[in-house]
Amino acid sequence: MTVKENIENKIMSNLEDALDLISTWRNNKEKIVFTNGCFDLFHAGHAHSLADAARYGTKLIVGLNDDSSVHKIKGNNRPFNKLSSRAFVLASLQVVDLVIPFSELNPENLIRAIIPDVLAKGSDYTLENIAGAAFVLENKGEVVQIPLLPDISSTKIADFILKN
Repeated sequence: MTVKENIENKIMSNLEDALDLISTWRNNKEKIVFTNGCFDLFHAGHAHSLADAARYGTKLIVGLNDDSSVHKIKGNNRPFNKLSSRAFVLASLQVVDLVIPFSELNPENLIRAIIPDVLAKGSDYTLENIAGAAFVLENKGEVVQIPLLPDISSTKIADFILKN
């Protein structure tokens, strides 16, 4: 199998297939970490957050907002990059084991299907505002808030590009 095929195999749009893989991981005593986002303009802050999230387990799953949900969350001019491009970039990262696109505005339903051991989200979210946090805690999981790199965001990058 080629490197490109290995990357593409880490992207699963079919939730049933993803859940089968996750079940295999669980049977092998893997610790499942879940995080999510739009990842529209990938930057160092994203890379640091994903690397930090990965250290809480042995398998990192990234829920990725589809184009329609990014548009609703970020506004009319977004996403800048299509779902297939964003998913490929994420899946190419060594720390990411699985990318699952989703269409809702938040990943609550996806989290409920996966039942991760750890839910990781950026420290810009309060515990009360992290989708799925209550569910994960009720199921004896852990919720961690990942520190963000200061002054780095897709919105700031986009604003800078559009102004110059």
